Parts: sequence; structure tokens; C-alpha cells
Amino acid sequence: MTTTVLTRAETARLLEKQTSLVILTHRRPDGDTLGSAAVLCRGLRQLGKTAYILENPQITPKYAPLHEGLTTKNPEEKAFWVSVDVASPSMLPEEFAPFQEKITLRIDHHGTATSFTPMELVDAASAATGEVVYDVLKLMGAELDAPMAEALFTAVSTDTGCFRYANTTPHTFQVAAACAEKSNRLHEITQELFETNSLGRLRLQGWLVEHARFLKGGKGVVCALPKAVENELGLQEDDLENISGFPRTIEGVKMAATLREDGENRIKISVRAVPGYDAAAVCSRFGGGGHKGAAGGLMKMSLEEAAQALGNAMEEVL
Repeated sequence: MTTTVLTRAETARLLEKQTSLVILTHRRPDGDTLGSAAVLCRGLRQLGKTAYILENPQITPKYAPLHEGLTTKNPEEKAFWVSVDVASPSMLPEEFAPFQEKITLRIDHHGTATSFTPMELVDAASAATGEVVYDVLKLMGAELDAPMAEALFTAVSTDTGCFRYANTTPHTFQVAAACAEKSNRLHEITQELFETNSLGRLRLQGWLVEHARFLKGGKGVVCALPKAVENELGLQEDDLENISGFPRTIEGVKMAATLREDGENRIKISVRAVPGYDAAAVCSRFGGGGHKGAAGGLMKMSLEEAAQALGNAMEEVL
């Protein structure tokens, strides 16, 4: 497939021509894909268009309010399909597989990704896809209101670790400032997203520390989480969100990997790295991708085999 790369202005003009649109998010959806979809959907509706988000069956209670009143299970046949924050077809929920060929436009910020749509707007310099969506809507003449601002803030704050990660740029802060002008709830959102832990999550953190495998004198760490342990600890999907970043906070660790079972011989990997180390280079060896600071993918083997293979790859770059 030949993919046409668009600028923000070209994307704005393309969307202006559409009357009915449907927006897709990725599997195990995070704050960026869900927040980006919500702000895009609301912005398009503000401009008089018919827009819906295809209901993601994996959305968790923490984020469900973002999509309230915005979703559909049965989009219009002639709708224009857009994916947000989806770096490759493998990131789509299995339920979305029949719709992959319908996606015409991909809006994303992953530098290492798979082009799978006829058109794409990808800006790897942006910390979050939400930033790119905001720029496009602004060019189209949409104005932030409180619900849009809160969705957008969710997108940019979650993908920057509350503006702590190295991917945070001046533009990221400008977008956050625009959100602050329209909503007085950003402190509440921050507390809920970054300062509130369930007991299950705290138990999980303890388990990860106890069972972590350290590499190269503590510069790297691999945490393989069996499904049985998830069940034993009574974990919900919200308890597991961004857990891949936790091992990276251990003193001296430069690169950390978390592995989770996602079905028989299907292992979801997430790698986090400090500046100077490349998480995407590790994940790309297994068909994954992402950014230097944060990347992921799927490995088709047992959890033990995946942990060993990923650990070996990390040791080579460390």
C-alpha cells in the first residue's frame, strides 16, 4: 500500500470535506488514544459534522466517562474512518480487525510505526497524539470547551507522565495551558490519574520488586507478570495501566521491561528507558515499536521464553 503523508494543514482540509466520521482507538486503550478520540469527536461535532467513536470493548472504568455520549457500535456505512494513536494494525482490538481496511486516515505520534492506511499524519516530535489532534482542530476553527479540554489534558498528561518525561516539549505545555484556560478540574484529573493507587496496584508493585530480574548490575530490569498472579492479586485493568513505568523508577535502572500474558503464547511487552537508551530499538527486534523512551509490542511465545529473549536484547543495548 502506498501511503500519503499529510501535514496538519492538509489533514485539516481533508477532515473539513467529510460529513460523517468514525474514530478508532487502540487495544488496552490508554489516556492518549482515548483522550485524543474524545477531543477529536467533540471538535468535529462542534463544526457540524456527524462524528462517533467506535466503542472500544476494552475501555476501563477510569476512562469510560471520557467517551460518554460519543460512541457507536454501528457506524454509518459511508463514514470516513480515522484512527488515533494506533501505530500498527496489531494495536487494534481484535473486535476492530474487520474494520481495518476501512481506515483511511491515521493520526499518530509514534516514530517507529507501520503505515497501514492510505493517508497518515504522524509527528514523532509530539509527546502525545492529543497535541497533533489539537493543532488540526485549531486549524479547522474548533474552539476548546471544558469537556474537550479535560479530554485533551488527559491525553497529553498521561503520555508525558504528568509532564515529567523527556518527550515533554514547550508545545506540550502550551497545549496544557490552553486546557487550563477552559477547565478548572485539571487538578482533580491529575490527582485521579497520578496520585491515587488502589490496594491492588500497591500489591502489584510489591510483587514486581520481589520478582524482578536485574541485568547488567542493575542498569536493566525485566518483570514478567503471569496471568495467574494477576488473578491471585485480584487486579483490574486500571490497576495495570502504565505499570511498565514502575520498574524504571528503581534507582540505577536505565531500561525496564514489563511482560504480561495476553492469551496463550501471546505476550504483551512494554519497555521504558531513560534518555540515552532506545526502548524502540529493543522492541523493533520483536516486531514492535514506539519511541526511544517508551515502546511495546507482542511476542508469540511463552512468558518465560519471552522474558529471556527480551532480557538478552536489553543486555546487548545496555
